Amino acid sequence: MTHTPHTPRTPNGPRLTLADVEALARAAHTGQTDKAGRPYAEHLRAVAEGVRARGGDAEQIAAAWLHDAVEDDALSERWLDEAALSRRTKDIVRAVTKRAGEPPEAYAGRVLATPGALLVKEADLAHNADPARLAVLDEPTRKRLTEKYARMRALLGLVGDADPDA
Repeated sequence: MTHTPHTPRTPNGPRLTLADVEALARAAHTGQTDKAGRPYAEHLRAVAEGVRARGGDAEQIAAAWLHDAVEDDALSERWLDEAALSRRTKDIVRAVTKRAGEPPEAYAGRVLATPGALLVKEADLAHNADPARLAVLDEPTRKRLTEKYARMRALLGLVGDADPDA
């Protein structure tokens, strides 16, 4: 079910602050859990902090908080269109939003073609592939996800890059 928090269109007015974006993202994902049963907001926080640790700016951190919102139907495309966010933040969110039936190569190409999106996706993959998170999953799921994340890292040219979270 898509939540639609009221965020007026304000093209020339004040933008949502990072605190506003965090609160909206947490509210939109209320009740959702990750594959290990943890509150989904923990993943959002980890990705936002990963972006910050990698030198990301406020627009990228905002996109990190919202990176799964449209994909998970926590917020609608219309909400994103009308949100008081920068065009760049919206573009990053759209770039990292997977589309049904989309090949991984097309997804990676969109991420690479969108300024600022690679850093958000890198932080997302780093948290998703965290051995401590994966350790609580059953072996077939852990193996499948490890391979999936490694493939995406390769498609994005992130293989061998240092991970500041390590």
